Amino acid sequence: MINNDVMRSIRYMLDLGDGKVAEIIQLADADFPIEKAQVHALLKKEEEDGFVACSDRVLAHFLDGLVFYYRGRDESLPPRPVETRITNNVVLKKLRVAFQLKDVDMHEVFAAAGFPLTKPELTALFRQADHKHYRPCGDQILRNFLKGLTVRFRG
Repeated sequence: MINNDVMRSIRYMLDLGDGKVAEIIQLADADFPIEKAQVHALLKKEEEDGFVACSDRVLAHFLDGLVFYYRGRDESLPPRPVETRITNNVVLKKLRVAFQLKDVDMHEVFAAAGFPLTKPELTALFRQADHKHYRPCGDQILRNFLKGLTVRFRG
């Protein structure tokens, strides 16, 4: 999925304004330079004037910021390095952590989107990439997960 689509979906799901998105990105790294106007350009659709492609670095900061926003920061642990390559599997993992979703919750989210997954299919998405049962998360799976989360948060 395109990074801009992921940011746009999460913003809609949580009903966040551009300023709040910038604030969440800053939670991951206070030195990361982003302003409300830049966020506005990132959230535009490709065919709109002023569209700016969202880099993996920006999306990684946004997802890490969501984790800190919803779960808080553990000061006793050293800061984790920001992901350099964002895949659909990473987005799925970060959202799962941010919203503290257990396996049962994940199944409910997918069912709410009309896209049920079996337990082995779900666990395969969270395995390490070099594991023999690892499965890359396709765009359809991520899109349905975001849709299910939207149903869960917005009703």
